Amino acid sequence: MSDAVVCTDAVKTFGSVRAVDGVSFSVEEGEVFGLLGPNGAGKTTILRSLVTLLPFDSGSATVFGLDVARDAMAVRRLIGYLPQQLSADGALSGRENVWLFARLFDVPRRERARRIDEALTTMGLQGAADRTASTYSGGMVRRLELAQALVPRPRLLVLDEPTIGLDPIARAELWERVRALREETGVSILVTTHYMEEADELCDRIALMHHGRIRAVGTPGELKADIGHGATLDDVFRRYSGGVIDDEGSMRDVRSARRTARRLG
Repeated sequence: MSDAVVCTDAVKTFGSVRAVDGVSFSVEEGEVFGLLGPNGAGKTTILRSLVTLLPFDSGSATVFGLDVARDAMAVRRLIGYLPQQLSADGALSGRENVWLFARLFDVPRRERARRIDEALTTMGLQGAADRTASTYSGGMVRRLELAQALVPRPRLLVLDEPTIGLDPIARAELWERVRALREETGVSILVTTHYMEEADELCDRIALMHHGRIRAVGTPGELKADIGHGATLDDVFRRYSGGVIDDEGSMRDVRSARRTARRLG
C-alpha cells in the first residue's frame, strides 16, 4: 500500500518555542490516522504545514508523493481541510457556502452544480441546502464545513478537532457520515481529537505527541497493550503526555477553541 502522507524530520519554531521538533510519521493510503496530544503538543502546526498554510523550518513532507513546499498548488488540489475555526458564513445558504468552495478549488463549471449537490447529500444537508447557515444547528454547521471540504473530491481529508463543541448525538452523526464516506471512496483521513473514545473506535493507527515530538505510534490495540491489561486510550494519553496539562499551549488557541465551541452551541 502506498503512503498518502510522509513527514520526515519536520521542525517548526515560533520564537524560542520549538512547536514541532523533528517529527516523522506516515499515513497509509486509505487509513484513518489520529494525531493525539495535549494542547501545545504541535498537532495543529503539523496539519497547517501539511495543507501548505505554514512552511516547516526544516525537514520535509509529501502528500501522495508531492512535496508540500515545492508543489503547494498541486497538493491543495488533493486535500480537503476542516480547521478548528469555523469556515462557514452564516449569512449564506448551505448551498452558497459549498458553491464558494467549489469556485475556490476551481471545480469545472459544467460539474459544479452536480458536485455541490453530491457533497450536500453526502453530509445529509440536501433538505436544508437553501436555508441560511445561521439557522443550522452546531452539528449541521460542522457537516456543512465537511461538505465544503468534500466538494473538490479530495484524496486526503485533514480534520482538526472536527467534533469540538458538539453534543454526543451530533458527534456520532458526523462520524457516521465520515465513516460511510471512507468506505465509499477510500479517502485517507488525518485527524486530531481530544475525545479518546473517538480515536479508539475510528483510527487505524495513532501517534501520541508531546512537546513537539511523537512519543509513540501504533494501533489503538497495540498502544493499550503496551500499558497493560485493561488499559484504555486515556491511560495511553496520560502515559505519554506526562499526565499533566501542557503549559506551552497558546492562549490564542484556547480562545479559538472556545469561540468555536460557543458558535457550534
